[in-house]
Amino acid sequence: MEDLELSGLKCPAMRKELIDYLQGLADKDYQYKAWVNDQRPGGGHDELNYAIHFLYDDTNLAGDPRSTLGWFLKNDEEVVSISDLVKKIDFVFGKYGLELTDKEYIEKPEWDDVVQAAKTALRTM
Repeated sequence: MEDLELSGLKCPAMRKELIDYLQGLADKDYQYKAWVNDQRPGGGHDELNYAIHFLYDDTNLAGDPRSTLGWFLKNDEEVVSISDLVKKIDFVFGKYGLELTDKEYIEKPEWDDVVQAAKTALRTM
């Protein structure tokens, strides 16, 4: 599928929101500062739960990312990268459950795979 221009996307604001969440997921230093120590650059509050809700509840990215093509994903490469990120998050949740603190998730060795997948997703966007 050829790239759609951003102006051709039905929900460019949701794409920006996705990119913001990917930036947080791709940066372990940010995660410690914002999610663990509640020291977000520029103020405000952020936590892992916000990114998870966006991926799993607020959008169909976790269930069927292909369905978001033309809405806020532009091409198959983006679909694949988001699918990979979700698989990495699912693995962590499947292994450790859903009740850990943000700090506990970040410190799991498998979390590095989540960070790398988020970096890849950012590069594709």
